[in-house]
Amino acid sequence: MTSKGFTAEQLSDREQIRDAVLRYCHGLDRLDGEYMKTAYWPDAIDDHGNFVGNAHDFSDYCMEAHLKWEWTMHSVYNHLIDLDSDGVTAHGEVYNITNMQRVDSRTIDTWYGRYLDTYEKRDGEWRIIYRVCTHNGTATGEPPPMAIDPSKYRQGSFDRPSANRPLGPGTSTQQKETL
Repeated sequence: MTSKGFTAEQLSDREQIRDAVLRYCHGLDRLDGEYMKTAYWPDAIDDHGNFVGNAHDFSDYCMEAHLKWEWTMHSVYNHLIDLDSDGVTAHGEVYNITNMQRVDSRTIDTWYGRYLDTYEKRDGEWRIIYRVCTHNGTATGEPPPMAIDPSKYRQGSFDRPSANRPLGPGTSTQQKETL
């Protein structure tokens, strides 16, 4: 990309690509496999080291594998995107820090890594077609108690799985019952 800036279409493409990455994170953290799959094309490949194969199968695998954590929080940073000149492919590098609290413990496992992605635009929609997850480091520990009483807050797993629950606290009776 040149320093001259982006066209309106390129800015839209970049935002749609970022949205696909966020759908992946949200779907995984909320244990919503169907939502997680919307980040990937059905023929996409995900290479996560312990799983290499179809990304939709990876989504299904994660729904069970992530039950060992009470909650997970995928945080993405420094998302660089390079749009190819063909207008239908792009490549990205996303920095990722993920915190995961073990079930029945205060132990937090933290993953530091990156997602190396190839994106594809089909019928005006961007999704991941190929992903490689890199590992930069890990940490494990128990956080010290906070100065506030966290028991008064809804805990991180209260909306997990989300079962396609709309974002936010909602106002409908159905949403209130789900929460």
